[in-house]
Amino acid sequence: MSYQREFGDMFDLGFDLTELNFLTDRSWKQDVSPSFYFNIGCHYFVLWIDYKYPEQREESNDRYLVQQATNIGSFLEPETCADGEQIFSCESHDEIKGFLQLMITKTPNALSYKV
Repeated sequence: MSYQREFGDMFDLGFDLTELNFLTDRSWKQDVSPSFYFNIGCHYFVLWIDYKYPEQREESNDRYLVQQATNIGSFLEPETCADGEQIFSCESHDEIKGFLQLMITKTPNALSYKV
């Protein structure tokens, strides 16, 4: 897993990645936290997962943040750039899992979700 290589084996996501198997790890050590992308049709999104404790975070965002992204690669080889609006954030792992599962299953309304 890239996030473990970039942020350490002990980094706690707060949930088991197998529960959200549509997420693709795109973590990079130059970012402030691990990140994962997913797409709904041609729309791309990035989930940022910060440290569990706010005092460990570099920024004052919630632990989980979903942002619109642009695919600057191809459909078969996506390369996402998290450059869009923040559409959701929370502290709870249950809340982010519920939001993402709802987002994936409610595809026609995916872009109508806002913080």
